[in-house]
Amino acid sequence: MPLYAFARRRVSGIQEAQDLTQEFFLKLLEKNSLAAASPERGRFRSFLLTSLKHFLANEWDRANAQKRGGGRKRMSLDWETGESRLSLEPAHSDTPEREFERQWALALLDVVVSRLQNEVTTAGKSRHFELLKETLTGSRAAIDYAAVAVELAISEDAARQAASRLRKRYRELLREEVAATVESDSDVEDEIGRLLAALGT
Repeated sequence: MPLYAFARRRVSGIQEAQDLTQEFFLKLLEKNSLAAASPERGRFRSFLLTSLKHFLANEWDRANAQKRGGGRKRMSLDWETGESRLSLEPAHSDTPEREFERQWALALLDVVVSRLQNEVTTAGKSRHFELLKETLTGSRAAIDYAAVAVELAISEDAARQAASRLRKRYRELLREEVAATVESDSDVEDEIGRLLAALGT
């Protein structure tokens, strides 16, 4: 979750980051703040990040205005679980903003892949997707098209064409998802470029 990833790098504890992220979403829903988000006002990604930054700043001010621990029950942290979760995170020292961008890009690509998989499965070609999904983001040279062709009982050329159609549809769905988060069609390419940059590709 991109917003949690940002909070996790801004605060010291996993539990605190989880609590703050949950509280942020509750406030968004309670105040109907998402109604203020619109493509005309800029990228949805930027709206969410700015909103979270303001929320965290307000929470920090509120917490520091109180006496340390005043009125709040102290939490007992599960250090073992916390450390095991931390060990699953990538070993880099990106800023909270860069980690948010990276997680946003990953979440958006997950949505695109899920949509594509649903389409292909609905068309009765789930095995095609399983065998060719590597071509979406991985090296095409790594795919053994001859083996795929045998598995699907089609020619090798047909397997390559199927992979090409899959990639084309993937790009179309990616554009659709990105277009829903930016002001105009002219911003789509720039946003895709930013997403790819966030992933280091």
